[in-house]
Amino acid sequence: MGGFRPWARYGLLVGAHLLLLGLGAVVLQGLEGPPARQLQTQLQAELAAFQAQHGACLPPGALEELLGTALAAQAHGVSGLANSSEAETWDLPSALLFAASILTTTGYGHMAPLSAGGKAFCVVYAALGLPASLALGATLRRCLLPALGRPCAWVAGRWQLAPAQAALLQAAGLGLLVAGAFVLLPALVLWAVQGDCSLLAALYFCFGSLSTIGLEDLLPSRGLGLPPALYYTGQLALLGYLLLGLLAMLLAVETFSELPQVRALVNFFGAGGPVSAEDQAGILGQDELALSTQPPSPAAPGQALAS
Repeated sequence: MGGFRPWARYGLLVGAHLLLLGLGAVVLQGLEGPPARQLQTQLQAELAAFQAQHGACLPPGALEELLGTALAAQAHGVSGLANSSEAETWDLPSALLFAASILTTTGYGHMAPLSAGGKAFCVVYAALGLPASLALGATLRRCLLPALGRPCAWVAGRWQLAPAQAALLQAAGLGLLVAGAFVLLPALVLWAVQGDCSLLAALYFCFGSLSTIGLEDLLPSRGLGLPPALYYTGQLALLGYLLLGLLAMLLAVETFSELPQVRALVNFFGAGGPVSAEDQAGILGQDELALSTQPPSPAAPGQALAS
């Protein structure tokens, strides 16, 4: 594969990405098309039965107009069916969660600004807040990665692992830690607390949040009829989970991206020539775990006398 020209490598990468998009679309169409059509047929049958029963009491088109107004309000997070704990859409915990979903690019879509001023503020807020969030994430990553690498460095030094094996051990350990502490454990808690939520749906929500996909078909504490205190606690807990979980995911992704195998793959598609000495130095310089596991080399006799 080293004989490919740069333009051929880019074409191969773009073609693989388009193939992945097409494959995802075909699979989703096959899986989700029949249930969606079944739900649409069921809804149309229920509307027809309702109109047949109460059609004499309703002007033509009144039901459709009412449903359209309710769906338009629901798209902005406003529901006339909400209980007392969720009647105020833009309370402080909900607004904090909405602001966090902007700065983390999660975008649950459970709320949306209605006013022109709110939409303009979101544009300015995101334009200024996203760079600040990236800078904060980079700072925390630089502070936390060495601390997280010390246990793996101790294990690698005790087992006399090679630098590449030590880096792989660190990446695997951090990946398992993130998957267990920020995906599996929160999903089990959500499954136990949210009565109408399956374990698969809980795992789906946790992964969607940490990957910043942020699909809004499931949001904890919504529609449960909780007392205000529990509802606000759930909103704040979700806010903390989102911030801490995304930081953990960032650390895991950064660790995996610095593996020699990943760097070699990136260099294959990015650079036209072989890996340079500067790239090799960058890999070793950023892999603090690999450097920390190397035993000090014995000094030569001439060097020892000179010192």
